[in-house]
Amino acid sequence: MTDTFKDKGFATKAVRVGHRRTAESEQSEPIFPTSSFVFDSAEQAAARFSGDEPGNIYSRFTNPTVRTFEERLAALEGGESAVATSSGMSAILSTMMGLLESGDHIVSSMSIFGTTRVLFDKYLSKFGINTDYVKLSDLDDWKRAITPETKMLFLETPSNPLNEIADLEALSALAKEHDCLLVVDNCFCTPALQKPLDFGVDIVVHSATKYIDGQGRCIGGAVVGDAEKVGEEIYGFLRTAGPTMSPFNAWTFLKGLETLDLRMKAHSSSALDLAQWLEQQPAVSRVFYAGLPTHPQHELAKKQQSAFGGIIAFEIKGGQQDAWKMINALEWISITANLGDSKTTITHPATTTHGRLSPEAKALAGITDGMLRISVGLESVDDIKTDLTLGFSQL
Repeated sequence: MTDTFKDKGFATKAVRVGHRRTAESEQSEPIFPTSSFVFDSAEQAAARFSGDEPGNIYSRFTNPTVRTFEERLAALEGGESAVATSSGMSAILSTMMGLLESGDHIVSSMSIFGTTRVLFDKYLSKFGINTDYVKLSDLDDWKRAITPETKMLFLETPSNPLNEIADLEALSALAKEHDCLLVVDNCFCTPALQKPLDFGVDIVVHSATKYIDGQGRCIGGAVVGDAEKVGEEIYGFLRTAGPTMSPFNAWTFLKGLETLDLRMKAHSSSALDLAQWLEQQPAVSRVFYAGLPTHPQHELAKKQQSAFGGIIAFEIKGGQQDAWKMINALEWISITANLGDSKTTITHPATTTHGRLSPEAKALAGITDGMLRISVGLESVDDIKTDLTLGFSQL
């Protein structure tokens, strides 16, 4: 980040950081859809490949549009370095492959995205990296699970889909005590609402597909942290293995960052209103939203987040049958497992996002058959309530 924007506000950084105008004097960031770059001489090519001279080499690991996105996201999170990847899952994979080795141990929250758990249990285990799972909000559970081989603590906060909140300062102290890395998925809040690095977290991962894009257009991910672990080790894995973000997607995410602050405030405002309304519905047994005073980590969320985000989970009393009946009766709310869109979406986690988990794993994670998850969009909240009312009328 240039000194010009170092001390500027979040919204200014989200619009300005990382753009170096070309000779064309463009106002909007350009897209560089090129696979390779031309060198002035054989000597320059050798210097670029050896790392003795900075500059573009090959778009698998050096592209100006992608670099602009990386620099801007790092500035917003308060990190030294960012690596952009082809998806949120490839961001997590790159983190693991760049920083762990056979024999290492991960302690992870139970309350994580279902596919993340499949990555840990089915694929990382093949390479001798094993994972144990703990309750996100139970610090003693984390302490008990740590072994001499533990190298990483991994979690989402707020969690998907229950909106559980982790105490980042406490977990950061625990990780440092045991010489572990603390990795946090900040997908639900984004740096507009929460900056985990400020609480001692080592590495932040993102699915840029979600709120960073904000309109459901592109797939991408990112890892943010320090210049050594992220800027060298994780970047080194991406350079070699190639889970690379495309220039077009990077440009789309840059446009998303420009409105991120405004959008996250709007999502949060509507979600709080909707969560309070859902609490009053006879067919709903429980609402999971950290903005509600009834949420067990409400005060902790207020400490760590500037607002509570746009994701709500709630339980239908009639189980899966009624949950599906409600979804199928909706007129226009989108039935899709994606989240963070300007369009409101709804899904049944037990059979979609967490459908690949065993019944036991679902139970431990608190994923019930009657649970629904809403990603509250930017439509009128009264219109969202009206459509949900159509669903409730069928129960």
